[in-house]
Amino acid sequence: MARRFRSTYHQKVDAKGRVSVPASFRRVIELGDPDWKEGLRPNFIIVSGLKYQRRLDCFTLDAMELIEDRIDMMQPGSKERKEMELTYHANSIEAQIDEDGRIILSQALRDKLELIPDEKARFVGLNDHFQIWKNDTYESVYGIDDDALDEGKAADYDPRILLPESRPALREL
Repeated sequence: MARRFRSTYHQKVDAKGRVSVPASFRRVIELGDPDWKEGLRPNFIIVSGLKYQRRLDCFTLDAMELIEDRIDMMQPGSKERKEMELTYHANSIEAQIDEDGRIILSQALRDKLELIPDEKARFVGLNDHFQIWKNDTYESVYGIDDDALDEGKAADYDPRILLPESRPALREL
């Protein structure tokens, strides 16, 4: 079973755009880079997406390959395929983690997030990928949702009741 991106971290982004990738995220990125081996820098994909997206979506190379395979199955020339190609191809870059465990977010990526020098970014693990947000933006998008999710739930509520009964072997990642 492949490792997944889990947890939330707050990482300082310096004036040059350097930010440490959480250690647990680095391990998943290494496992998802088919060319990585000890001593090499692991690669992954940062998707800045379309204008309305106020975050960066980050995928291992293996996870991006699965997305690209699905895009390839879409009808050429369709509006939906064009949206997916613009999102995942035209608006993405390959990134590399340096020997200190950091990446560099270009000025364009920092501008998209509206990050200022020495501000902390929120790294959110979401199973097969992680997102990078400006903390205030994340709170404005999801802060209210968390309250709505809490409504009517007792202290002993177990969210696993939302899971399907069983899942066939679908462990591609």
